[in-house]
Amino acid sequence: MILYLHGFRSSPLSFKASMMAAAMASRGQQHAWRCPQLPPSPAAAIALAGAQARELIGAAPGGDPAALTIVGSSLGGYYATYLAEQLGTRAVLLNPAVHAARDLATQVGTQQDFHTGAPFEFLPAYVGELDQLKVDHPTIPGRYLLIAATGDEVLDWSEMRDFFAGCLQIIVPGSDHGLSDFEQWLPHVMAFAGHA
Repeated sequence: MILYLHGFRSSPLSFKASMMAAAMASRGQQHAWRCPQLPPSPAAAIALAGAQARELIGAAPGGDPAALTIVGSSLGGYYATYLAEQLGTRAVLLNPAVHAARDLATQVGTQQDFHTGAPFEFLPAYVGELDQLKVDHPTIPGRYLLIAATGDEVLDWSEMRDFFAGCLQIIVPGSDHGLSDFEQWLPHVMAFAGHA
């Protein structure tokens, strides 16, 4: 089972989410896939993602949290880390934000969805909401897979590497923030999530 959480200004229409949805469909696992449109408010995003995570866990044999893998890209990786710690799931982090409150403090104001062009407001209060979701460090490193690109033009890959020290890591030479070569890494994600 996979819950995919997209990044800031992104949506379920992102190419990574679409690629993963197709991979799950090809395995006949559509019922075990969720990819919600996350609201701009981090508190609301976590409430929505948490509800979907609990629904999937509830459908797992014995309600086992380890049956769920939360895949998060960029800001979605920050959310995935928080939820994995709260719920005991596995998580795959794709160029994740690890200092989201710091990094997104510069984005307060009117923003635009990459895929639909729809405007939304990123309010000053949202920075505080992000800070409330901060995780000091992963408590069980074996539950995490980090995929970080050294060519990330938005976030510092070395901060990701250091934050997830001890976790399984794939450090991608070059590439970019969106992991435009994600097709190459998709099999690793699917295998970690139990859908090899």
